[in-house]
Amino acid sequence: MSAPPPGRFTEFTAIDWSGARGRRHRGIAVARCGPGGDAPVLVAPSGRDWSREEVLDWLVARRDRAMLVGFDFSFSAPFVARGAHLPGETETRDARALWRYVDAASADEDLGAASFLEARRGRHFYLGAADGPKRDFLHWRACEMAHDGSTKPSTVYDAIGAAQVAKASFAGMRLLHHLDGRVAIWPFDAVPPAGALVVEIYTAIAARAAGLRKGRSKLRDAAALDAALAVLGSAAHAPLKRYDDHATDAILAAAWLRARVDDVALWRPRALTAAVARTEGWTFGVD
Repeated sequence: MSAPPPGRFTEFTAIDWSGARGRRHRGIAVARCGPGGDAPVLVAPSGRDWSREEVLDWLVARRDRAMLVGFDFSFSAPFVARGAHLPGETETRDARALWRYVDAASADEDLGAASFLEARRGRHFYLGAADGPKRDFLHWRACEMAHDGSTKPSTVYDAIGAAQVAKASFAGMRLLHHLDGRVAIWPFDAVPPAGALVVEIYTAIAARAAGLRKGRSKLRDAAALDAALAVLGSAAHAPLKRYDDHATDAILAAAWLRARVDDVALWRPRALTAAVARTEGWTFGVD
């Protein structure tokens, strides 16, 4: 994998995502910043809250800009360890085929995928004790075990609890399917010489880089957000109407993308083989 040359990107956008049902989602936040040290700002939706389709349209309209975009959801399901994304159901051999499969099998509005998970509960997804032992559903991607074999608290097969990432990730796969061929998606695509590039991020990585301790990474007031931004070389932010995890996560992650974009090691992870890149993808920030 090749790293982008210095100065390749001049805009940095982080998107806190949601897999919730419905048309508009309070859980989506979009923050962007330019080069230098100005603090990221929130991008306002057309209405009170963003829809997933509006995020898609917003990004496609800006696909020719030198913009690095980080989405906080898993871009694929595990494949390497078991040889299938949904064993016994799919024969998808790469992540793009999985995105296509999920999109075709999901009837939810606004690129949602809740019904996709519910139709497969107990077989692929854990939605509660009735589905059997939770440990039977715990499978991870290579990037989620890259450091020392430890894993994230949740996997894309665990769809219950506050920490679950399943609903957001499968809704995100629908988004990626509709972005595919219109905006480059790393590492499934190489870094293009111009235009926008989408990467997977994990906002907790940005929080650790800003000096926040594990388990205490949520920022819910102006002073804490400014202190974290300062560690990443960013000026203080403009006051927000509401301080919630979605807004502050997006703002901090956008500043982190700008601060780390020239770290070559993050573009060339040691465990990112061609097979892993094709089938599972990678979280930018895991080296």
